[in-house]
Amino acid sequence: MKAVVTTGADDGVPAVEDRPDPTPGAGEILVRVRAAGVNNADLLQVRGFYPAPPGSPPDILGLELAGEVVANGPGASRFQPGDRVMAVVGGGAQATLAVVHERLAMPVPDGLSWAEAGGFPEAFTTAHDALFTQGELGPGARVCIHGAAGGVGSAGVQLAGAVHAHIVATVRNPTQRPAVQQLARGVTAVDPDGFDAYGPFDVVLELVGAPNMKADLSSLAPGGRIVVIGVGGGAEAQINLHALMSVRGRIMASMLRSRPLEQKADAARRVEAQVLPLVAQRLIRVPVAATYPIDDAAAAYARFSEGAKLGKIVLIAGEAP
Repeated sequence: MKAVVTTGADDGVPAVEDRPDPTPGAGEILVRVRAAGVNNADLLQVRGFYPAPPGSPPDILGLELAGEVVANGPGASRFQPGDRVMAVVGGGAQATLAVVHERLAMPVPDGLSWAEAGGFPEAFTTAHDALFTQGELGPGARVCIHGAAGGVGSAGVQLAGAVHAHIVATVRNPTQRPAVQQLARGVTAVDPDGFDAYGPFDVVLELVGAPNMKADLSSLAPGGRIVVIGVGGGAEAQINLHALMSVRGRIMASMLRSRPLEQKADAARRVEAQVLPLVAQRLIRVPVAATYPIDDAAAAYARFSEGAKLGKIVLIAGEAP
């Protein structure tokens, strides 16, 4: 099979190599990958950080994929050959074949293109888990979503909109703010500097990290929750505990990749039950900024690194989307 792999260099440039075809084990399915999203974790891994968890391919990149089942391992019966599936995996998604535990896989709704399906699982599972399971976002709540033009951020805006939350979305590039405001009703897209003036917030979805933490705290409503799922802007911040105590606030942090199978399967079932019906009705969409053939993985990673995009960068491993 063809696979996008790390090279051992720290230049952020992956390579495309031939690797042996994988074989599904107990409870696993073999998927012919049609599309796979590029995520910040891939960029970190190819630069020598954020290694794959045990049990995942150590040097084949990719956390999300969509494709067709081609074979079942022992005991795997939820999906059959020919079924269209998508999944979050610990690694190995950016290849023409990948092994997925059947409990992590979700059916691809009719009408969703391969490019959209390949960019769906990681962004929407991460955002849904952070907003609802961790952050307990409810109807009509006030939420701030940082980095709202990215894959997870744009997913979060739409998911919050689905429960009629009042949404403040921070977007650094002013040209992207109108498009972010079109992702859901009730969205106010603003510059990250001074976002706290739009609070107070019941939930803050933090995708940038340390630079925002002081303002995140100052803009919390009583009982408010900050959920940290990204630290691209920095990981170390000073926290005023008195400010947190005064509003009875909570700070949580979440990472999906390293969780055990049971927890990742639970997150997948929640998305399958609560989000896929909205996707099937086209009430939620997957913004795709650009697609690249798998052979052009280096160009896809370079485009991802540039930023200034709305939605996902997706590798196409099979037929055109």
